[in-house]
Parts: sequence; structure tokens; C-alpha cells
Amino acid sequence: MNKSKLITSKRILQLNLQRYAIGFILIAMIIGMSLVSPVFRTSGNAINILLQVSSNGILAIGMLFVMVTGGIDLSIGSSIALTSVVLGKMLTDVAPGNLWIGIMAAVAVTVLFGSLNGFMISKFNMFPFVVTLATQLVIRGAAYIVGQGASVTLVSPKLRAIGTGKAFGTVPYPVIIFLVIAFIAYILLHKTRFGRYVYAIGGNRLSAISSGINVFRVQMAAYIIMGICAGIAGIITTSRISAAQPNIGIGYETDAIAACVIGGTSFSGGIGNVSGTMIGILMIGVIYNSMNLLQISSYWQTVTKGVLILVAVLLDLLMNKK
Repeated sequence: MNKSKLITSKRILQLNLQRYAIGFILIAMIIGMSLVSPVFRTSGNAINILLQVSSNGILAIGMLFVMVTGGIDLSIGSSIALTSVVLGKMLTDVAPGNLWIGIMAAVAVTVLFGSLNGFMISKFNMFPFVVTLATQLVIRGAAYIVGQGASVTLVSPKLRAIGTGKAFGTVPYPVIIFLVIAFIAYILLHKTRFGRYVYAIGGNRLSAISSGINVFRVQMAAYIIMGICAGIAGIITTSRISAAQPNIGIGYETDAIAACVIGGTSFSGGIGNVSGTMIGILMIGVIYNSMNLLQISSYWQTVTKGVLILVAVLLDLLMNKK
């Protein structure tokens, strides 16, 4: 009896270590950098880290839904660019000064392409990697066509306030938007029937179909959520640079995927959570910020991110084998 309890306790400890290991690593990194750099431990720097990761964090939340179903979306970087030029076109030519119409039009476009991705993947059972790689090129090309390959400066004070304004004079609006979206995603993924269906499809698609789950609708919804997140992130990015540019968003999908994988999301689907993804994107932000404070070359930031992804995937494979 005692031996059985000991085995159970060890198993519980092992599961907890697997679940919270990434959080412990993040805490260790924060403590280490706080000792090395006095600037790092200031409240202003903490807010700066949150601001820097807000757009990619929103993308990572959307990517989480897609990856848990067993998919992936490589087109979100291009969606950022298309959002930017559509918003710019609306504010300069179609509906000058009407910010909300511009925002709705920009998000509608990313939702349209998100729906297209979801439709082709779920209806025809096409490989998500191939589909979204193709739409990545299509969307980027559309961004250059709409924007005519040029950058347009946007002088709207209301638009600029979205990316640079602060609540209570302290917390930037992008950080608040990021946290609100993360909270909504947590409720949707972990507390609703839809969330259970997302996990079921990623865990075993055939079993989900046999259980009566409408796989088509759920996968479509996951990619639409990704489209909404891409649109919001695109608006924030455009607001922060005060310009509509068809060449922005390059590599954004890498950070989103990296945050999910580092946070414990499996490429095979069925595994992942919002809290892990939040820790993953914060870890990337802390690494970038730390390297900047230590005056380490930006090239090494890219190398470090790649190594983190490889380590996270290796750990995922080892845990799945166990």
C-alpha cells in the first residue's frame, strides 16, 4: 500500500515538473537578469517587455487554437501586412477619418483568409503546412497590390492612440488588449464545449468524428480565431509605426509558433494551454530584452530562438514517448 502511494506521488511530481518546468525556467531567468542588470528589474522595463510581446502574444494565442487541432498557420505574418495596407487604404482613400470602418474592414479581410485556410484544410483534408504556405504568398502579394508596394504614413491620432496610448497613464493599451484576448481564449479553450472539441480533434480526429463532433465547423472556427487575432495584431503594429506597410510582419509566425511550442503545445495536436503559451511568449520577450540590455548582437537573438524551438520539440518528443 505504501509502495503504491509512493509510486503515485512520484508520478504526480513528475507530471507537475513537466507542466510547470517552463515556468520555473522563466522565473530563474528573471531572477538571474535582475541580479545582473539593475535596469531589468525596474517596473518600466517590465511594462516594456509586455508591450514588445503584445502583438506576437496575440498571434500566439490564435496559433494555439490552430495547433491544438493539429494544424499550423504560416500565413499570419502576411496577414499583418495585408491588415496594415487595407487599414491604410480605408483611412486615406475610402473612408478618411473613420477609424472603426477601417478597423472592421481590415479584420474582415484577415477573417476571410482565415476562413479560406480553414475551409481547404477541413473540407479537403489538405496539409495545413502546404495550404498556409501557399496563402502566405497569396496574402503577401495581395498586400503589395493593395498598397502598390509603397509605405503610407498615417496621421490619425485615434489610430496612434491604440498602439501608444496608456490606461491610467501607466499600462499601454496593446498590453491590455493582449491580456483581455488571453483571458477570453482561456475561457473559450478550457471552459467550454468548443474547447473540448478542439482538444478532441487534435488528440484523435477519427475518434472525434466517431463521437459526432462536427470537425469541419470546429477547425473552421479555429482558423477564423487565428484570422481575428492576426487582424488585431496587425492593427496594433500599424498603430505603433503610424504607417501602412506591405512589407511588415515577416517572421511573425515564427515567434507565434515558438511561443506555443516553448509553452508545451505539441505539433501533433491535442496538447497545449493558454498559460503555457503566455509563459512561452514572455520567455521570448525576456530573452530579447536581456540581450539588448547586455548589448548582445541581434543575430544571436535569432539563434537563441531557434535553439529554444529545437529544445522544446525534443522535450515534447521525449515526453510523448514516456
